[in-house]
Amino acid sequence: MSVPFFNKRTAAPEEVQRLEPVHAMGGGAEVSGWTRRLVLFLRVMAGISMLKGLYHWARVCGIGVSPNDLFVLHSVAWQVTTVFFAVMDLVAAVGLWLAATWGAVIWLMSIASMLAVEIFFPQVFGGGLLIGFVELGLLALYLWLAVKAAQEQSP
Repeated sequence: MSVPFFNKRTAAPEEVQRLEPVHAMGGGAEVSGWTRRLVLFLRVMAGISMLKGLYHWARVCGIGVSPNDLFVLHSVAWQVTTVFFAVMDLVAAVGLWLAATWGAVIWLMSIASMLAVEIFFPQVFGGGLLIGFVELGLLALYLWLAVKAAQEQSP
């Protein structure tokens, strides 16, 4: 007796629709005001995350840095942190642009990590309080928009 390795049942269109990321301007159900604002915010954060990721990759590759500020001349902690944010920010940018749940999770992990580095390890990036406050403000704005969008969706 053979056991199939996959389920031959095909997904109904409703099931496929539930698995897709949020489409602010696409067809289908009408998107409400707060959800539209949340998606717009996520897209703006995607652009910022992409710029941050490209900045970190430029530092890794030595683009636009002085000869005495090369990647290999920094501490191992700085190198690891820079590569971490170079990858995380670009992955978060893709997920945020798609308005996918995993994008917001990666973005939140990136923000939490940057806050931890800035607060607990100021010797790595210099302990910029301004960056910490901006990251906290963006986090608070995201949470507020997400709660408003969820309240608007509930009956």
